Amino acid sequence: MKARSSAILALGIVTLALPATAYAGDSAPVKVSGKEAVKGATGVAVAAFNVGFIFESTDQTKATGGLVGAFGGTTKAKSTLVGVTPEMMQKIADAAYADFTAKLAASGLAVKDAATIFAAPEMAKPHGQVAPLEIGIALEKGSKGKATYVKPSALPTLIMVAGDFQGSGFSSMGLAMDAGQAGYALSQYARAAGVPVVDVTYLIDFSDQKRPGAFSLGGIEVNANLSVVPSYSRMTVMGPNGKTTTVTLNQSVSVDGDFIDRKDASSGTAKTTQAVANVAGGLMAAMGHGGMMFGKTRKFEFDAKPGNYEDGAAKVAGLANDVLIGQINALK
Repeated sequence: MKARSSAILALGIVTLALPATAYAGDSAPVKVSGKEAVKGATGVAVAAFNVGFIFESTDQTKATGGLVGAFGGTTKAKSTLVGVTPEMMQKIADAAYADFTAKLAASGLAVKDAATIFAAPEMAKPHGQVAPLEIGIALEKGSKGKATYVKPSALPTLIMVAGDFQGSGFSSMGLAMDAGQAGYALSQYARAAGVPVVDVTYLIDFSDQKRPGAFSLGGIEVNANLSVVPSYSRMTVMGPNGKTTTVTLNQSVSVDGDFIDRKDASSGTAKTTQAVANVAGGLMAAMGHGGMMFGKTRKFEFDAKPGNYEDGAAKVAGLANDVLIGQINALK
């Protein structure tokens, strides 16, 4: 209990110390599907709370305008996050979970103890995963990445239900099957315990890339904001009445700060080769021979600053918690 209180206090300090929130996008903050799962609820069980971290992303966009060959083609940016340890991820997940459950309690909902939840016969086989869990994820069209998910120390296993991730490749097929069975186990527990069961999944991006952006490499913007990624971050509530409510973030929740150092990790050889190819393509186009679409490829390395990174990630998760708790309060 002392450790949990410390985590909540630490998150509160972070909230005061960091810059204001930025909500990106023009759509509504959330998308709500189903509204009956928490209606009339006086208590709640948080059975799953996952915090994912994008460690690698490859993003590309079609270049527009300019001479064919000299300025055309596809620009690609491969970004990698380094310097984030398992201990740092655990600290963030623990702080975010403590903040979420504390805010649930403050809203008037009795939060069931995790040990009580997982001692129930319906949760004997929750079809959980071993944490940390690495998943190859499909991002936007033409973009992909690798994310690592961790759970709070208070929960015995990492549970994902259908829709919590958008995997890429065959490796995610088994995980998808487990997610379906996990959802069934949680719904059965909700009926037996008579309380809504909550599953939360956040995906934190280290670069807050906006596609297409205004970055100098032809349409990829890469910056050092930290954000909870929309569409991939959501809450699923399974009610004792058999109803399901899903709240999905429609907007990025982000914070600005001195969290990460960025450097261009592309080799000098790669830059020279691309430059020569693009010039040659431009000359061919000028001579009436058409042009080859080479484009540019760059590699960026983001080095997390210990202390600052954890504070920023905990802050942005706490802000996302506010959004979800607001929806629970509105629906109950």
